[in-house]
Amino acid sequence: MVSEAPADKSHPSIGLLLTGGGARAAYQVGVLQALSELRRQRQPTQRSSPFSIITGTSAGAINAAALACGADDFDLTVERVASVWSNFEAGQVYEADLLSVLRSGARWMSLLSLGWLIARWRRIKPRSLLDNSPLEQLLQRMVPLERLPQLIAQGHLRALAVTASSYSSGHHVTFFEGVEELQPWVRSQRLAVRDHITHTHLLASSAIPFVFPAQALPINDGTEYFGDGSMRQTAPVAPAIHLGADRILVVGAGRMSEPRDSLTRAAPTTYPSLAQIAGHAMSSIFLDALAVDIERIRRINQTLNLIPREARQASALKPVELLVISPSERLDQLAAQHAGALPHAVRSLLSGLGASPSQADVKGGALTSYLLFEAVYTRELMKLGRDDTLRQEDEVCRFFGWGGASIAPARPQVERRSVARA
Repeated sequence: MVSEAPADKSHPSIGLLLTGGGARAAYQVGVLQALSELRRQRQPTQRSSPFSIITGTSAGAINAAALACGADDFDLTVERVASVWSNFEAGQVYEADLLSVLRSGARWMSLLSLGWLIARWRRIKPRSLLDNSPLEQLLQRMVPLERLPQLIAQGHLRALAVTASSYSSGHHVTFFEGVEELQPWVRSQRLAVRDHITHTHLLASSAIPFVFPAQALPINDGTEYFGDGSMRQTAPVAPAIHLGADRILVVGAGRMSEPRDSLTRAAPTTYPSLAQIAGHAMSSIFLDALAVDIERIRRINQTLNLIPREARQASALKPVELLVISPSERLDQLAAQHAGALPHAVRSLLSGLGASPSQADVKGGALTSYLLFEAVYTRELMKLGRDDTLRQEDEVCRFFGWGGASIAPARPQVERRSVARA
């Protein structure tokens, strides 16, 4: 990639938060494509990333790391990441052939069907529903982490941070690599650790509970096992704020709220399947914390507005402008439409949990939406992410300070907030 001088440090430090969501993270790539397109038209001489601070969780951590490793050429990096997501096959993330699924998933099914006594007799100790060893090979090609130290030293990037949840200690940990003046922080049940980010950190952050195996990471002179960073993530925006961002773009992997009519629909009369329960649990892990954090930000803003400006300037509170872009459509509905694209062995495994390949099975589609690493689905999510961003073009360009001509009619649908340091 071509190197150039970093952006003027007098400009606001812009942070990026990419949240978790398995295959749903394809939506983030569509958003990045739209940003690249907008900036090429409005700021054609710029090449470095517009983000000096990049943070991510779960699959969002993988996208964040890939973006950080190409901070000196944003457009080319987005193009490369988009190429991966637009040509995805499930086999690039987890072993999807019948024999591999039987080796991993069938052990879980044995536990459910045979009971703990027989399982103990047979020494069944399943680690995960699926074997994600192919993902490590993909990361080697997609995320050249060896470039990070040089990019940081040259000023193209201030920090990269990825989060993971420790099964050993119960702590939510943000691992970060960045400029020397950055300091770790500690809050209730969450802490930050300066470290050299590796592919194991990315595997740990994206280890969806029960679905993918936990990863061992060295920490505090010991070793702990980590899983998906979306678990116990009470303040998703906080790492970017701690690392010094003045403005933060948050890209979600699910709708921030449901239409009012969906809240008044009659509850289903049939008992939920395991797939529906698992999908609901995953949505709680991946989506709820961000929505709650945004609500908390609103309350903080209301409180800050009551404080005289002079008093705010004398305090340690620092306002941060927040812009949120999230899907305008339900991704579980999109996943249900393409559930038949899953490999046959994986479809059979999910069917055992009650997930149907029928397009009408929206409830089962919630679980499918996190595992459907197939191009027919990821391309649709990328298109949705691009369209959602371009519909908010004027607001997005104001956020970044990009002038110039418009690409698409503006329909502002973003959240802009001022927040205190979390």
